[in-house]
Amino acid sequence: MSVIVIGLNHHTAPIDVLERTTIADADRVKATHDIASRDGIDEAVVLSTCNRTEVYVSADKFHAAYDTVRTFLCERSGLLPEQFSDHLFAHYDLDAVLHLFEVTCGVHSAVLGETEILGQVKSAWELARTESHTGAVLNPTFKHAIEVGKRARTETSISRHTTSVSQAAVAMAIQRLGTLDGRTVLLLGAGDMGEGMAVSLRSAGVGDIRVANRTWENGVALAERIAATPVRLGELDAALLETDVLLTSTGASSMIVEGSTLDAVMARRSARPLLIVDIAMPRDVDPAAADIDGVTLLDMDDLRTFTEAGVAERRREITAVNTIVTRELDRYVDQRTTRKVDPLISELFQHVETIRAGEIARFSARLERLDPDARELVEAITRGLIGKLLFDPVTQVKESAGTAQGERLAQSLRQLFDLS
Repeated sequence: MSVIVIGLNHHTAPIDVLERTTIADADRVKATHDIASRDGIDEAVVLSTCNRTEVYVSADKFHAAYDTVRTFLCERSGLLPEQFSDHLFAHYDLDAVLHLFEVTCGVHSAVLGETEILGQVKSAWELARTESHTGAVLNPTFKHAIEVGKRARTETSISRHTTSVSQAAVAMAIQRLGTLDGRTVLLLGAGDMGEGMAVSLRSAGVGDIRVANRTWENGVALAERIAATPVRLGELDAALLETDVLLTSTGASSMIVEGSTLDAVMARRSARPLLIVDIAMPRDVDPAAADIDGVTLLDMDDLRTFTEAGVAERRREITAVNTIVTRELDRYVDQRTTRKVDPLISELFQHVETIRAGEIARFSARLERLDPDARELVEAITRGLIGKLLFDPVTQVKESAGTAQGERLAQSLRQLFDLS
C-alpha cells in the first residue's frame, strides 16, 4: 500500500471551481466514509479548507485510485470531469508524503507559513481516525506530518508576523479603510476562522463587534468570549444597516448573503459604503454584490494578492523549511522501511519460539526430573541460543530494508522458514 494524494488548491484552480469542490464541515464525516468505502481504497483522509480540497488515500494501484477520487469529487461537486480535471494534481508515494509535509508547514498556503493549516490537517486526520478510516499507512504519515509542521514553526521564522488567513483578512480590511477605529464590524461565522478574526479585531482596538452565526448558541459563546454583541441570523438584514465592515467565514454549503438582499440594504444606507471580506469556501456572499453601488467585496483571491506583498521576509525562510522537510522525509523513509520488516521479524521469532516450545514439551517428562532452577536454566539457554542464531540474519534484514538486497533477504527468510 502506498500513500496517494489527489486534489486541487488555490494554485491550480480558480475560486469558482475550488468552492464547488469544497466539503462543508457538516459533510466531512460522510464524505470521508464515502471515499474510504470505495473499491481499491484502503484508508482515507479528506482535507478541505478555504485554500484546498485534497484526498489522501492508501491504495495499491495509483491509476485506479486516481479515477476513484476523481469520480468522488465529481459526485460531491456536481462538476463533470472535463470541468475540473485540468485543475487536479496527483502525487504518489514519497512525493505524496513530501506534499503533505509541505502543506502542514504552510509552504503551499495563501498566507505563507500560516498556522491554521496545522490544526486543519490534524482535525482531518483525527476525524478519519475516529471513524476507523486510517491505519498502518496513513496514521504514521499524518502523525509525522504534524511533527514536521511544528518543527518548521519552532525552528524557522516562516510564521512570523501575519500568520493566519483570519489575521490577514482583518489586516486587509484595515488597509482598505485606513483604520477600523469607530467602525462597526459584523462577523458572520463563529468557527475557528471567525474566532481568529475576532481576536485580531480586538487586538486592533475595534470597539463595536457583532457576531452572527447559523447556530445561535455558538454565536453567543463567541460574543461572550470577546465581549461582542450577538446577532440572530434572522436579523442579519437589520444588522447590515448599521455595519461598516462585514467579515464572513461560515462553513455553509450555500450562499448566506444574496445579492438582492444587499441591494435592498444598500438602498436604505444613504450612500454609506460597506466593505465585505468573504473568506468562506464556498463563498458566503453572492459575487454579484461586487456590482452594487457602495459595496466593496473582497474574497480569497484578493487576500492572496494582499498577502503576497508582505511575504518577502518569510519567503527567505523557505530554504530553512525545505531543509527540515528533506531531513524529516529521510527519517520517514527509515521508519517506514523498519515498519515493513518488523512484522516479518516478529513472525520469524514466533515461528522459532513455537519450535523451541514444542521441543521442550516433547521432553517434558524427562525435564520434570530436574529441580526448578535447572528447568529455568534450560529455558534460558534455549531462548538465548535462538537470539544468538537469529541476531545476524535479522540485523542484515533490518539494515538493508528498503533496498533490492533487503527484499531478497526478506524473501529468503520467508521461503526458508515457510513464513507468510
